[in-house]
Amino acid sequence: MRNYLALGLVCGLFACAAFAADDVSSAVVATVKTVDKGTKTVVVKTADGTEHTFHFLGRTLAHGAEATAHGTKDAFEGMKEGDDVVVHYTVKGVVKTADEVDHVGKDGMKASVVVVKSVDRAAKTVTVKTAEGGEETYHLTVRASKETGKGLDKAGKVTVYYTEDAGKKVAHYFKQG
Repeated sequence: MRNYLALGLVCGLFACAAFAADDVSSAVVATVKTVDKGTKTVVVKTADGTEHTFHFLGRTLAHGAEATAHGTKDAFEGMKEGDDVVVHYTVKGVVKTADEVDHVGKDGMKASVVVVKSVDRAAKTVTVKTAEGGEETYHLTVRASKETGKGLDKAGKVTVYYTEDAGKKVAHYFKQG
């Protein structure tokens, strides 16, 4: 009886570890290479030439282009080959699922290279120094805070991808390096 109980406990611990390792959340800045609406997948290519395939669902959020900040039947609606995007995704096993897709460029998010001066985690803001020497404050989305909030205060020069809402700059993603 003890052997069965011990075996069950060991199996339970391995199962918990496997589930914990499965939910990896990240983001990538890339260019749309192909969109396959039939299989609900998109292939994007990063600046270093790496290609990523993402699955998108009805719950995938989209910002910019034809989409608005809500789930759509097609998160890549209005986006075409050559468009720049930031894809926020979750990995389960080997499957990458797009949780949010941010269109960069005209009618989408803007990008700016800045230097991080300070991070206020309580207020969810980041103060930066612009290339022109001025200071600006960006409000962090929950996703930006989780994905890029760690180490941001020591990041130095970053590219911030943001939108403007009611006169406030809202940071969706920070690309370090």
